Amino acid sequence: KEIAFFDRHAAEDGYSAFVPESNARLIESFKQLTGLGVGARVADLGCGSGAFTDLLRLAGYDAVGVDISAKQIAFGRKKYPGLELIEGDIEHLPFAGGSLDGVLLGGVVHHFPDPRACVAEVHRVLRKGGKFMAFDPNRCNPFMWAYRDRSSPFYSALGVTENERPVLAGEVRALFAQAGFAVTTDYLSGLSYRYVASPRARRFLAVYNFIDAHLFTPGIMRGMRSFVLTAGEKL
Repeated sequence: KEIAFFDRHAAEDGYSAFVPESNARLIESFKQLTGLGVGARVADLGCGSGAFTDLLRLAGYDAVGVDISAKQIAFGRKKYPGLELIEGDIEHLPFAGGSLDGVLLGGVVHHFPDPRACVAEVHRVLRKGGKFMAFDPNRCNPFMWAYRDRSSPFYSALGVTENERPVLAGEVRALFAQAGFAVTTDYLSGLSYRYVASPRARRFLAVYNFIDAHLFTPGIMRGMRSFVLTAGEKL
């Protein structure tokens, strides 16, 4: 069902939810939180059509994207000629152990009801001292909870898979720590959406983007920002 969902979205400009400036902010967060230098071998897991993979390449990384959707990969190869994109399963990655310097998990962890196999594979393919960053919607953010969490009376299933659920930062941090990483957590708001599936929600998208960019700026609101950034180093 996950594959079918993303196959259906393959032609929608690569299924990029954010405006380009927000994509660039996420790559800048990756650079800052991992500290990886130019030339590092970095895998973008759950790459879709390769929007983040291409930005990693432009930032000077030796980037490769992996996605389970063959149609997304095919679209990305046409959109980004020469970009290394591979059809593959994150729970069974097509890389040798210890062969990567870095991993980006772009909105991936919250798709797994049990992410432990995904986390174990990230640990396997990274070299000792290798770095990762994951970003996922934050269940402690009132908008993410109201619109995307199944426990909310306002939950909308439009544009999401049945496995998706916003994450709790402590749970994600514990998963990576238990797998053998030194882990840190940060939070990010102000990522402007360019598209959501619900026509009703789409009417308020500009208002949401404005509120999200300003309401959660104060430090006291840090833990309620819309995205959890989990980063770490393989011990």
